[in-house]
Amino acid sequence: MMNYDNILNEKIKSIPPSGIRKFFDLVATMDDAISLGVGEPDFDTPWSIREAGIYSLEKGKTFYTPNSGLPDLRREICNYTKRKYNVEYNPNEEVLVTVGGSEAIDLMIRCLVEEGDEVLIPEPSFVCYKPCATLARGVAVPIETKEENDFKLMPEQLREKITDKTKLLILPFPNNPTGAVMNKKELEAIAEVLKDTDIMVLSDEIYSELTYTEEGHTCFSAIDGMRERTVVVNGFSKAFAMTGWRLGYATGPSPIIKAMTKLHQYAIMSAPTTSQFAAIEAMKNCDRDVSEMVREYNNRRRYILDGFHSMGLSCFEPMGAFYVFPCIKSLGMTSEEFCEKLLEEEKVAVVPGNAFGESGEGFIRCSYAYSIESITEALNRIERFVKRHK
Repeated sequence: MMNYDNILNEKIKSIPPSGIRKFFDLVATMDDAISLGVGEPDFDTPWSIREAGIYSLEKGKTFYTPNSGLPDLRREICNYTKRKYNVEYNPNEEVLVTVGGSEAIDLMIRCLVEEGDEVLIPEPSFVCYKPCATLARGVAVPIETKEENDFKLMPEQLREKITDKTKLLILPFPNNPTGAVMNKKELEAIAEVLKDTDIMVLSDEIYSELTYTEEGHTCFSAIDGMRERTVVVNGFSKAFAMTGWRLGYATGPSPIIKAMTKLHQYAIMSAPTTSQFAAIEAMKNCDRDVSEMVREYNNRRRYILDGFHSMGLSCFEPMGAFYVFPCIKSLGMTSEEFCEKLLEEEKVAVVPGNAFGESGEGFIRCSYAYSIESITEALNRIERFVKRHK
């Protein structure tokens, strides 16, 4: 009999499974359950994008692409970043097309981090950063962002955490799970702390289009002096409602992108060909589709925020992504207890805040990437639950 516990990699064994998927999987087994747990757009991929993918299949374009992605797609990514964020990249040397933004995150961390290197991670934040740092034999160093600071990274917090072992800072804004954003002035303050160091930055900007402030999104590599030390990760899942197409990209300095491409070459080969042809259409012709989806998300954002306030739960106003992060400390439960009891008693799935780091304890994440009807019913059930347990 094989003893698999002795065979498996110790790092893999030490990493807990995703706290997001746990509740999603439970909902799938329940009748009449409502999930506000998964960060996936409920919109269909815009038709012209689907049509471009279909057309590529009809024309037999089903072969491998270059490792770094179709040249036309890399050019469109560069056109997009120039048009949207006024940052220029060379499509031949500074762009890599990946299998979702998550692959790009993993590639950059593995290409930079060696044993003992410290990776600074503002938390609460997306669940993959810490495990990726751990698997690269780095040391994940959380930086607790606080509700009183609108869950933004403060420059003094960053300065306190930097040591001679710091290799990488992850900037996850707009943020999952809090919905926090950082404006240009705030990002410039972070840049000021970094400017005389050799610390690299992974700026995860997958929610860049889903920003509800008048100023809009600021790309970190557009900040003076930051382009040379920043790899920007983005993709098509959130803004273009293309989660199942599994396509993302990274832009950054040529030596870093070259190293990432080498690892991508051996681990993946190339991103899905059909998805790449569809993505060209997305970047060229779908600004209006994205704007319409963002307008609807913004309506839902205000609606769900009002719902939590009306039931007496404190809730920070998110200005990005499609999540709210209400505080449930007044009920005297842990985040896990709240989510488990809510699912059991009212058949509503939300995600415990501590799934995104210890500083998320006392909060829950609710996605509003769902219809108003689903959000309304979920809010009614949550309100019943809150009144019963207050």
